[in-house]
Amino acid sequence: MRRFLEERLARKEHFVFSHEIAKHIHASSASVRRDLMKIGFTGSPKRGYDIEELLKKTIDLIESKEGQRAVLVGIGNLGRALLSFFPGRLPRLEIVAGFDTNPEKFDRILHGCKVYPMARLSEILREQRVSIGIITVPAAAAQDVADELVAGGVRGILNFAPTKLRLPAGIFVENLDVTMSLEKVAYFAAQQKHSREKGTDEHERN
Repeated sequence: MRRFLEERLARKEHFVFSHEIAKHIHASSASVRRDLMKIGFTGSPKRGYDIEELLKKTIDLIESKEGQRAVLVGIGNLGRALLSFFPGRLPRLEIVAGFDTNPEKFDRILHGCKVYPMARLSEILREQRVSIGIITVPAAAAQDVADELVAGGVRGILNFAPTKLRLPAGIFVENLDVTMSLEKVAYFAAQQKHSREKGTDEHERN
């Protein structure tokens, strides 16, 4: 949402409605209003929410002084890529541990992050007071991993597994299916190509 608000502000827009935020984050307007009220932020029925103030509040939450800790479960190609990408991107968000079932990966240090066996997940979650979990395991294992993350105190999950997670109310999940996203891009790119070719053929016939 931070980037969404920054883009609106860059376009000299000063207010945004809950339904616009909801469309961007794939949620309902009611849930957006409810979540913003939880952090003490209210808007105007006529004008919506002050973008500059909401952006400041969002940054304050993300980059709070105490920061937030995350773990990444699944040290495959995608997991390793994410570990290499994140350092320094969000100064107040740190991936403190990685987890995998492959013994050959245990105790390795990848981009400053130590890899542990899954058997130690609950222990590390509580020791490090982790609030965010990143899932990059196969779909068949994702639900069990998510359940263990939630049981260990995690309240937000970034899910890269191509499956829908069933979690208790109050747990925020962001699903990122890379394959599905690529299929969407390929589909619309093919449509555009077909439209251009069709237009060219009709122009040549005329």
